[in-house]
Amino acid sequence: MTVAAQADSARPRPLRSLLSALVVFCIVLLATMALKGWRDYDRARDRAAVLADQVAATERRIAELRQRIRALQDDPAALERVAREDLGLVRPDEVVLVLPPAAEPTAPAPAE
Repeated sequence: MTVAAQADSARPRPLRSLLSALVVFCIVLLATMALKGWRDYDRARDRAAVLADQVAATERRIAELRQRIRALQDDPAALERVAREDLGLVRPDEVVLVLPPAAEPTAPAPAE
């Protein structure tokens, strides 16, 4: 190797260093964006699972309410039970007794 070749290889190459730094910066930037994208995807997947559970619960509730509607339309005993329990209705020939609320028991006074 000649002296000129050794001096040329020993001389710093700013373009090569700049390109290396730029490549490393791009790799770090892409890794950061990929991590953020993965986190967003993970949150969206969890949210979708929660919403799917809510949809299933709502569909079950709708089925229960439809069954109750059918029972109230077709079953006179169910209709009477709802009228009595939820609405407080009575038949004209029935007697209603209203009792006072039960008094709470009191603690005995301490002996002196």
